[in-house]
Amino acid sequence: MSKIENAKTYLGKELENIFFRPLFADEGARELGIKVMYNMPAPTRLHFWHRPDDVLHKYTSAGWNGSASAERYTKTIELHRVKAEMSYSADEYFSLVYDSLAQSALTQLDDLTGTELEAAETALFRQAIMESVRATMWLGKTAREEGLNTFDGFLHRILSDAEEQEIPTEMYESVSADNADERLRSVWDNASEELRNMRSEGQLAFFVTTDVYGAYEDSLEAADNEAAYRVRQDGPGSLMFKGIPVIDMKLGGYLAKYYDLGVSFILLTDRRNLALALNTGDFPGSEVRMWYNPDLMENRQRAIFMAGCDYLLPELVSLGYAQ
Repeated sequence: MSKIENAKTYLGKELENIFFRPLFADEGARELGIKVMYNMPAPTRLHFWHRPDDVLHKYTSAGWNGSASAERYTKTIELHRVKAEMSYSADEYFSLVYDSLAQSALTQLDDLTGTELEAAETALFRQAIMESVRATMWLGKTAREEGLNTFDGFLHRILSDAEEQEIPTEMYESVSADNADERLRSVWDNASEELRNMRSEGQLAFFVTTDVYGAYEDSLEAADNEAAYRVRQDGPGSLMFKGIPVIDMKLGGYLAKYYDLGVSFILLTDRRNLALALNTGDFPGSEVRMWYNPDLMENRQRAIFMAGCDYLLPELVSLGYAQ
């Protein structure tokens, strides 16, 4: 069987089009559930336009009675240079890369080309980067000594700004099937009128940790009505509260290790209020390399790029959490 012994390097447009854009555009961006800004001019800025409340005037005579221009809110996303590195021994390489190739009916393991191996390695590395970026955008904290500390995530930024920006936050002790509905309702009730009024636009979402998601699902199954029976038989599908999607942030495995921000969260916001920014084009040294080290008999991978995230308007945020 073959292995990649010649170094493969992605730079420039190849780095963007082959490696990163498939991750963070289209389907990849939809999976994250937020706004993804890729290779925007640096520094990357978030913009939000607020139109005047009343533009109607009595018609009395000719002339100009225009109201004030629409207000534009701008926030700069701080980008940090990050590096991802992975290596595989011969056994790991076989189990991870060759096993994925074996899933294809068109692949012959005794006649693999370098192109097939390169595609499998690239897919494996892309998945690892995507997951690390996803976890950091929620739980990242640069002041943390180790783990998820390459850039500050949404939860750290919101909690840090909560008092100064008057962001509605509420601490709760625990969540269960008995009180999951109450927890979600409290976050909704604490939200600003502006945020609640945006429900009809279809962009609001409850981003919750797995304990909240599971408790709310259990509460729906426990109800004594026909809808609950269908949930028990067919599964909940996509959970909703007040017509708003309830989305599992899938952070359970990370919260066990990185609990300095809290152990449970319910974040209500507009999806457009959260943005992840990545850049591989405006900074020197951005690259992805894959090579084989014959001395250590390892396949190695490295990616260097810029990443960061932030929220825009504090009035479009309502948070409940448990320490």
